[in-house]
Amino acid sequence: MNRMTNLLATVVALGLFVGGGVVGWNLLTAKAETIAGPTCTERRVEPGEALTPNLVQVNVLNASGRGGLANRVSINLQRYGFLEGGIANSESEIPVDHVAIFTDDPEDPMVQLVAQQFQVAPQIVAPDVPIDPDGVTVVVGPSYTDLNPAPPTEIAATRAVDVCVPLAEL
Repeated sequence: MNRMTNLLATVVALGLFVGGGVVGWNLLTAKAETIAGPTCTERRVEPGEALTPNLVQVNVLNASGRGGLANRVSINLQRYGFLEGGIANSESEIPVDHVAIFTDDPEDPMVQLVAQQFQVAPQIVAPDVPIDPDGVTVVVGPSYTDLNPAPPTEIAATRAVDVCVPLAEL
């Protein structure tokens, strides 16, 4: 009986091993079934309406040489209610001492709101590198100090602003 039990256990184990291998191979080689849907909801802020930080994505680039500065600035802006954007080292040739905002539209209400968040008024300059068209791109330099301790929490939009509010999965 002992020999029969060992043989049966070996056959069952071998069957599980082969079955697991087949299932594993099928999972490994299967096509991913992804359903790409919208990542955000379009919203328009009309002239005169309040533009608030929770509608503005901020991308932060580090031109300081201080490791992790862009990440810290991004986290602090999120504490003020701004949406997280990209974080990277700056590849721009534009010298930035304290803070700069890279934009082709300095009158954009989103740019104006972000600019008011810093202790030192940012340079507003046309970018010399590609920037994310979603949101506002901030570049922090070696003399960056901190955010404004009491910044405005909203501004009245001076013109219509289309924003993309990220969808949150619940």
